[in-house]
Amino acid sequence: MTKTIAWGLTGAGHFLERSFTVFRNLKFENEHIRINTFLSSAAEEVIRMYGLEDELDSISNGDYLEEIFLETKQGKSWPKTGRFLLDKYDALVISPATSNSVSKIAYGTADSLVSNAVSQAVKGGVRVFVVPVDIAGVVISELPFAIDREMCQKCVDCPPRKECPYNAIAEQIELLKCTGCGICKDLCSYGAIKGGPVKLRVRDVDTRNVEIMKDLEGITVLEEPEDIIDAIENL
Repeated sequence: MTKTIAWGLTGAGHFLERSFTVFRNLKFENEHIRINTFLSSAAEEVIRMYGLEDELDSISNGDYLEEIFLETKQGKSWPKTGRFLLDKYDALVISPATSNSVSKIAYGTADSLVSNAVSQAVKGGVRVFVVPVDIAGVVISELPFAIDREMCQKCVDCPPRKECPYNAIAEQIELLKCTGCGICKDLCSYGAIKGGPVKLRVRDVDTRNVEIMKDLEGITVLEEPEDIIDAIENL
């Protein structure tokens, strides 16, 4: 029996690539899974920064109930979230979920594509699974590419700037133009272009919002993207 999963993406870099790995495995290791993706406006930018647009196209290939819905193309009424009231989905998974999205879900705010999808899913009796990036303690998050100014030699003839196919490099990398291709990193002779792990402390308010969300009807909080697989298998 085919299962149709709605995947909500928000603007988090933490857990992003692991979430992609989970959904790629769900899609290509099980012929009876369909994935329809909903992207917040922040997610649209972050997916591009991390160079994941083509991979997303392969996961949600554009067929019916396997489309990619972009917040910037949906207007303010987000009509496609009405599908959650029409018995079209077996589950909605938000992974990764930013602290901003968690706050909206915790307090019933539905003013974005993803938070509205959660609202409509709960109203329609569709199970909702959320993977927050900020639960408690300290997290290690992956950052997109950036220039380390202390290592940069300010070369007049800068190969990364010259060869960037998206003209995304000036004194810094303009992340709204960057696609995460990594060409610049390989071209810098001084190792001044980096992307990688950074340690972040979770705010108390974000931890409290996760706890509030855990008590909401119809919503299950998962701690890791890999927990999604068991959640889907047990539907």
